Amino acid sequence: MKMTAESHRGVSEITVDDVGNLVKKKDEIEEQIKAYYDVLEDQGVGVEGPLVDEEGFPRADVNLYQIRAARHNISCLQNDHKAIMVEIEEALHKLHAREKAKRERDESGAQEEAMERRVTLPPPFARVDAVTQGSPACGAGLRVGDEVVEFGSVNAENFRNLQNIASVVQHSEGKPLRIAVIRDGQKAQMSLTPQRWSGRSLLGCNIVPIHR
Repeated sequence: MKMTAESHRGVSEITVDDVGNLVKKKDEIEEQIKAYYDVLEDQGVGVEGPLVDEEGFPRADVNLYQIRAARHNISCLQNDHKAIMVEIEEALHKLHAREKAKRERDESGAQEEAMERRVTLPPPFARVDAVTQGSPACGAGLRVGDEVVEFGSVNAENFRNLQNIASVVQHSEGKPLRIAVIRDGQKAQMSLTPQRWSGRSLLGCNIVPIHR
């Protein structure tokens, strides 16, 4: 049996279509083998039946040429079938190895990306644990669970207590403040303008310090 193109390919080149083509060839070989077995059954001799009579002469009641050709072709096709089964097994192994390598690369890349994000993200100093609907904080996009890394001029380096944030809010009424938070492992930025509204405080949210 001739080696197919698929058998010469490397791990990176084998595709699902290649495997499908090999399986299709296997099915075709099996159909041919079955057809030759049907020929032998029609002759009533099978693969092992004798082709000579009791006196040792060629049987006259069967088509000897057709039987010998069918038996020969079955033998050849069975060898082809064994060879293509080996090819299919190797192709599947290469395909699975490639998929495994791709998964490992993807997982490694995701881990490295997550580590880089963690390294580059500034440390949070406070967390939002309540946001009132319709408040300036809600309108700015603050959410419960946001970890604050920047609140106007306040950051992790100069933050001492919540009075730092309160002071910035009092001095910034009606003026937009730059807010930066960590949300779902990523940094998000927004503009929050402290102002009077129907609720309490100028923000409408509750912020608690993060103790590290």
